[in-house]
Amino acid sequence: MDALTQADTSSAPENLAAGEKRRRSLAPLKGLSPFIARYRGRASAALAAILVAALATLALPVAVRRMIDFGFAADHSGLIDRYFAVLVGVAAVLAIASAARYYLVTTLGERVVSDLRSAVFARLVTLDGAFYDTARSGELTSRLTADTTQIKSAVGASASSALRNLILCLGAVAMMVVTSASLSGLVLVAIPIIVLPLMASGRKVRRLSRHAQDTLADASAYASEAIGGMRALQSSSAEGMARGRFDAAVEEAYDAASAASRARALLTAVAIFLVTTSIVAVLWTGAQSVLAGTMSSGTLSQFLLYAVLAAASLSSLSETWGEVSAAAGAAERIGELLKVEPAVRTPARPAPLPARVSGAIRFDEVSFAYPTRGDQAALHAVSFSVKPGERVALVGPSGAGKSTVFQLLERFYDPQAGRILLGDADIHAADPVDVRRQMALVPQEVAIFADTVRANIRLGRPEATDAEVEAAGRAALVDEFVDRLPEGWDTRVGERGVTLSGGQRQRIVIARAILRAAPILLLDEATSALDAESETLVQTALERSMEGRTTLVIAHRLATVLSADRILVMEDGRVVDEGTHGELVAKGGLYARLAQLQFNTAA
Repeated sequence: MDALTQADTSSAPENLAAGEKRRRSLAPLKGLSPFIARYRGRASAALAAILVAALATLALPVAVRRMIDFGFAADHSGLIDRYFAVLVGVAAVLAIASAARYYLVTTLGERVVSDLRSAVFARLVTLDGAFYDTARSGELTSRLTADTTQIKSAVGASASSALRNLILCLGAVAMMVVTSASLSGLVLVAIPIIVLPLMASGRKVRRLSRHAQDTLADASAYASEAIGGMRALQSSSAEGMARGRFDAAVEEAYDAASAASRARALLTAVAIFLVTTSIVAVLWTGAQSVLAGTMSSGTLSQFLLYAVLAAASLSSLSETWGEVSAAAGAAERIGELLKVEPAVRTPARPAPLPARVSGAIRFDEVSFAYPTRGDQAALHAVSFSVKPGERVALVGPSGAGKSTVFQLLERFYDPQAGRILLGDADIHAADPVDVRRQMALVPQEVAIFADTVRANIRLGRPEATDAEVEAAGRAALVDEFVDRLPEGWDTRVGERGVTLSGGQRQRIVIARAILRAAPILLLDEATSALDAESETLVQTALERSMEGRTTLVIAHRLATVLSADRILVMEDGRVVDEGTHGELVAKGGLYARLAQLQFNTAA
């Protein structure tokens, strides 16, 4: 596989920083080859344009030499017009080839980076809960945007410029040898003196460029978190603290970028000085040859022009080398992300699930610990069964493992021991997408996107018609507040639904679950953000949506618990009791104490 997508067996985000310990090189840029290969025609045309432009440039000194040696002679005066015409023709070819090169490489860079961004996002949506437990959204966004932009600059301009300058440099050196072997010998002696410092400086530039990108990603990550929690910051009067922390992050990013810029500037200065000094030395030697009569003025002019071309190309290479090195650092960061494999994987041959399962659920001796807390089990050998169409409530104190049951059931994680079955199918052997298609979740912490009310509900079933979306919205009482919005169902609700109340956001998510019409319904405190009147109405809607569906409920609300067919009582990651509300209250155990506190029911 290519360097960007070679599989890594770990899903831990810490591996994203592992590249910092590896030796810096341009090798990560090789990973772009599959993306460029998709557009071989455009890449080949760009390469042809680069070659034509380079050859046209290399032809100019030959024409100049012949004009100097022959055009100014009295018996060849008629040739001067022809030589100037040739120069104009070469200039026209150079202009057209350069324009074609710019257009082709720029559009190629845009196309490659668009595909690369799509590949990165496609990988992100496949990663599981273990990855997102520790990953920072701002850091991931930085890799998706800033790093790919850096690569676009390299693919779209720097790489082609570097290739053009490399061809010019090699071509000019070859023509220098053809023009004068003795003067070329001096140049060949000077080349190691020029190249070795550039190589040493280039490694430092790559290291500093990577560090600059990492620090910028850290600043972006904090900014993303702060913007997402701005109201919490403002309500806590923590604006000053946030500004101070962000300023410190930005300053660190600036210092890193400045260090990289200083290294690039030093690299450029060293290259220009060494190259220019070498040209002066060669020119002095050539001038002595002309005075001695062993070399013509035209030959010296041709050699000098090729030397200038070689020097200019080498100087440009030193500048673009820094940009290409920075792109290599960006490609490495993206490659690290593309290498991450989810811990929850689709089997090579996934077991097929029915289009609509019966709704039967069974946990069989399931034990699980979150990857970030491997020494602290969240579930201990949990076993229970749910019949098709049964309504089962999970109750217990915080940290008892109730939400973990939902996380495992939807295959956001896989248990370390035991099995989870839908009907007779072990979900570990099934495609996670097929498993989740059988379920509709109403979480306690709702996710609302910066889109319209209609689009947020349609997330439950993207192919649903407008009529179906609105019907689900009415069932969840969304229409009660939508009718007051300026554009009704097409009103945009802002990022995370900031323009809506908590209850309104929760009703949208309930409508999303109703629209999904999956055989298994998961309710995690589904009515916790509703007022008493809305809760009663939405509870009625949920009751209707539960008909014919298996329902698991995490709730402390009396109405939901009383309507459950069975209640599972959880404590410390174990199922410690089960029964109906009346049976459990009569037993006088943990549930009776919870009922006393939460539902004001006498034990």
